[in-house]
Amino acid sequence: MRKITRKLMLKNVPVGGNSPVTVQSMCTTRTHEVQQTLEQIEQLHEAGCEIIRVAVPGGQDATALRELAEKSPIPVVADVHFQSLYVFHAFDAGVAGVRVNPGNIRKFNDKLQEIVNAAKLNGIPLRIGVNAGSLDDEILKKHGETATADALVEAAMKEVRLFEDCNFHDFAISLKHHDVNTTVDAYSKLSELVDYPLHLGVTEAGPKFQGTIKSAVAFGALLRAGIGDTIRVSLTDNPIEEVRVGREILMSLGLKTRALEIISCPTCGRIETDVIELTARLETALQNYGQLGEKPLKIAVMGCIVNGPGEARDADIGVAGGKGKGDIFVRGKVIKTVPEAAIIPQLLRLVEEF
Repeated sequence: MRKITRKLMLKNVPVGGNSPVTVQSMCTTRTHEVQQTLEQIEQLHEAGCEIIRVAVPGGQDATALRELAEKSPIPVVADVHFQSLYVFHAFDAGVAGVRVNPGNIRKFNDKLQEIVNAAKLNGIPLRIGVNAGSLDDEILKKHGETATADALVEAAMKEVRLFEDCNFHDFAISLKHHDVNTTVDAYSKLSELVDYPLHLGVTEAGPKFQGTIKSAVAFGALLRAGIGDTIRVSLTDNPIEEVRVGREILMSLGLKTRALEIISCPTCGRIETDVIELTARLETALQNYGQLGEKPLKIAVMGCIVNGPGEARDADIGVAGGKGKGDIFVRGKVIKTVPEAAIIPQLLRLVEEF
């Protein structure tokens, strides 16, 4: 059962409570290059991104926030490090939220009450981002100079108490580590201590393949346990891939409705048709399926009659290939047999009818 947390509103997008788990990403453009940044935000939005974060390393970037917040189709969260001044710039710009890492903002605690007052005045929630790489020396020393799960939780709770002492509760929390087990342990422990929304992330997860696996394992374990309100898959790749992976993780757990699911066999020595090529061609042809609100669709691509209609009987449509032809079936019943070259066109016609 999913844990019910406090609900935040990032403009019109809810995070926490019993709201759907949202997918976030972060722009790779220079924030002050407004047009390029808006173009990337639009691309990410089309891919299914629901919240976008932008870096604010300098004054030009802080100045650009107002236009980005006004023109972005999805809520913009300003990511601020080192300079507390940019937090106030972000509030004035009307962003949807501000992510702060107290561990690396100079004299952050001295500015906390002022930050809280400005956040309340502007109605803008915060995210406390605790990173393994920026824990304070006292906590690190206590935990053997290692960013353990307990060290991350202790750092987060230290900041939580500071905000609560200022009578501020409109925030989410993230605990970032590159190790899957540490990440899962940290979020699991923190979830028992607080009811604030949790932003899940395996930071610096690596290149696409490795990062996808690490994120899927960590998020799968946590979300399956009911922990997590919003996610960001961190990949050394195009951020569109982060969104695609994030959505796939949520759909695999039944936390988002899957517009298109392709059920395909892994192939073996029995197959007599190129299932890998057929599946790739079908996936490419239908890559935009669901963007216009089409109803959910399951398509099966099987390499032989042994695992054909039987194993994929819950698919809406499908094919079992072999010997230069394919048996086309609808909900488990074969309706016709076509030459191999006609399989993809026939399936696409059935998609249109569906």
